[in-house]
Amino acid sequence: MSVTILKPGVFKHITCRNNIYPKSAVKRFPVPDEFVYWSKEYSEYAPEVYTAPHINGQPWADVNIVSADSQPKWNQIDGDVNRVSFNGIYKIENGLPTNPIGRTGLRGRGLLGRWGPNHAADPVVTRWKREADGKMSVDSCSQKRILQMVAIQRHDNKMWAIPGGMVDPGEKVSSTLKREFMEEALNSLDNTEMIETFFTNGSEIYKGYVDDFRNTDNAWMETVAYNFHDEDGTKVGKFSLSAGDDAANVKWLDINSGVELHANHIDIIKEVIKRLNAHW
Repeated sequence: MSVTILKPGVFKHITCRNNIYPKSAVKRFPVPDEFVYWSKEYSEYAPEVYTAPHINGQPWADVNIVSADSQPKWNQIDGDVNRVSFNGIYKIENGLPTNPIGRTGLRGRGLLGRWGPNHAADPVVTRWKREADGKMSVDSCSQKRILQMVAIQRHDNKMWAIPGGMVDPGEKVSSTLKREFMEEALNSLDNTEMIETFFTNGSEIYKGYVDDFRNTDNAWMETVAYNFHDEDGTKVGKFSLSAGDDAANVKWLDINSGVELHANHIDIIKEVIKRLNAHW
């Protein structure tokens, strides 16, 4: 059973409001909490339109200007591109998709390639922390086992995160999960058969909107997250981690309530903690 945490009309995004848009000098139009939802009238709302210049012409990106005769197939599979949102049908206004969570203070695509949902996949790879003698580490207060996850440090905001990435057009999510983990955290071709087997036994833990700092009124991140748990630490849990080109660093990170992660990754991790009955 998967859990959708960030629901329209219930959740108010935080990361993609009231700040300078990343890798630019563009300031988002102020969006107070009471004006996040589109259902609330906000007559003064006049955000800038911004799409990063390097996005234009990229093979993985949509065209910058959507004309009446070149409309993508919104809310459906458009060739190899998945334009379906996990949050249901999104509205189209002035020929463009509308962020289902609400206002972000910026129109356009920003740093995102697709209008509407930009789909990612996040592999949450975990193991139990162990002492030098091999015994599981137990927190002295909660008396619960301490869980570790593979975390990568992002280049853009230096925050620790789940080693996920974008789902390529036509690619199966299962392939994305394995590929991104290999590229960002393992960077090894050893034990390929074992890795293939390990990544066939995941459990879906989250599917939905991501409170990502790149989101705009017309483009946003969504993800599917799976937990791949190495119970006895003899599979992926025994490998040395190595950061790929997309990551600044990688490590087995102890998970607890004091950890800060990119976007809403901590909400995804909380679900893993709950399912494995681990220390928090």
